[in-house]
Parts: sequence; structure tokens; C-alpha cells
Amino acid sequence: MKINRRNFILSACAGGIVASAPQIVRANTNPTRIICPYAPGGGTDTVTRLMADGLANLTGQPYIVENKPGVGGLVGHQYVASAKPDGKTLLLGAIGPLVIAPHLSKITYDPQKDLAPLTMAVIFPNVLVVSPSVGVKNLKEFIDLAKKQPLSYGSTGAGSAAHLAGELLNKSAGVDVLHVPYKGGSQVMVDLISGRVSAYYATPISAQPYIESGKLIALATTGDKRSELLPDVPTLKESGYAEAVALNWYAFMAPAETPKDIQTTLNKNMVEVLKDAKTRNELARHGMTAAPSTQDELRDFIAAESKRWGQLIKDRNIAIN
Repeated sequence: MKINRRNFILSACAGGIVASAPQIVRANTNPTRIICPYAPGGGTDTVTRLMADGLANLTGQPYIVENKPGVGGLVGHQYVASAKPDGKTLLLGAIGPLVIAPHLSKITYDPQKDLAPLTMAVIFPNVLVVSPSVGVKNLKEFIDLAKKQPLSYGSTGAGSAAHLAGELLNKSAGVDVLHVPYKGGSQVMVDLISGRVSAYYATPISAQPYIESGKLIALATTGDKRSELLPDVPTLKESGYAEAVALNWYAFMAPAETPKDIQTTLNKNMVEVLKDAKTRNELARHGMTAAPSTQDELRDFIAAESKRWGQLIKDRNIAIN
């Protein structure tokens, strides 16, 4: 019987043959790193770890997650943009550093030139929530009140998706709800519940417990369809503000000069992971929808998003102080 090298290694592992182990260890000492540009525990961390586990199971090769938070995600994005383009350092990119930050400040990388798109990962909306102390029960009442008296909304930082979602509704509804940037979502929640800030564009998964307990009132979600986590909450589109649709999204990227054949293989494998039922169900449990794409589809999407948010930043005269 002819035994090829791969079958021998698999048989040796199954049979406990120790002699082959050093060779296997040497082959796996250079794992592929997926950089998560935010701290552990959030949505980006969840998506990155699901992908790393899925790729490891699919390919039999080691994938690890490395968190590199800082400056609203810019540190991690810059790190990958300047990394060796050998397919061993990848990135879960986010809307802020990829398409918003370039219009607000000088950054040391060009997202559309220094990073290669692999596949869209997930999309999900924000949900506009208020404290009961604000005294409104729906979006119309909120807009009417904003036209009569000063209101404010919190976000996870200047230039974040939540910040721009608020500015988009301000423009669409003809109001001027004041933006208050925070360093993190937990800080916003504390001030929102205590009444120090009027509203917040939160992720559905973070807001759901507070909505269900009555500590917060959900007015609308920002996606083009209702959130599966919050099916009773209407969208801004349903509420008469179709131009205010604003999706959050994460996408997998690589250094721009990564060889095309490596990019193609990564796209194929990542799409397979994202289409897996277990992966999709786990993402849905966290309020996110798997959205695998081709590389060209993601490249065009990023370009369109950059143009859209860049125009809003210009129209609203948004700047980071």
C-alpha cells in the first residue's frame, strides 16, 4: 500500500507516534495573526476570534488573534498596513479607521492603497436609545423635542460610526442634537441612564438588556431592515428618514502587497467560514449578520462608503478638536 506524507503524519498523530511531533511543531511555529484593532471583549474581538477558530479548523493551520487597540482603532490598522505582505498578518478593519478617519485627521496610511480587501465580515445597525427621563416614547417625539430644546447624544468617540449616525439624522431631520464623545460605550451607558446625556447610538447587543428592563427606550435602528435582536423597534427608514440609514460593518483586510494567490485563498477560506451555519448563528446571537463578499465587491463598497461619509463630514463641517 502506498502511503503519502500527509496520510503518514495523520496516522502518526492518531497512533501517538512521538517521533513525528517535532516536524509538525516546526511547521506550525509561524501562525497567521489576525489583528483586532480594539480591546478584548467587544464585537470586533468576537468576530476576529470566530474567524481565527474557523480558519484553523478549516485549514489545519494555526491562526491567532492579537489585540492592538489605540486611537480609535488606528493603531491596529496602521500596524497591518505596514506589516510584511506575506499573508501572515491580517486585519479585521472597521468603518471608522477605514472610511471616516481619513476625512477627519491626518493618518499615516491610506486605507484604499495600503490595505487589500479580502471579504466583508459582518454588518449590523446601531439603535437610538434614550433614558425615560427624556420624556419621549418614539422617534417623532424625540425629533419634535429636539426642535424645541437642547438635546445631546453620546458616542464611542469623535469619528466613530455612532457619531456619524447622529450627524446623519441631524441633517435628515433638520435638528442639531449635540454630539458628546466618550472613550467607551460603558461610559456612555452610565451617563445615559443617569440623564447626563439625552441619547446614544448603541449596538443592539449592548442596549438590549437595558431596553428589556425598561431602563432605556429604543426609538429606532439605523439599518435598512429591523434588527433580529430588536424586532419590535422600527428603522429610521420606516420612520420617514430613508437617507439616514447607517450600517456598522467590519471587513477583513491584508497588507496591500500581499501576493494575489494568497489573497484569493484567504477570500475563499474566509467566505467558507462566514457561510458556515454555526458561525452565522453565533454572529446573529451577538446582533451581527455575516456578509461574505468578493474582494472587488468589498473594494467598491469601501470606496462608496468613503465618498458618502466624506461628503457628510464636509456638509456638517465636522472636525476633531
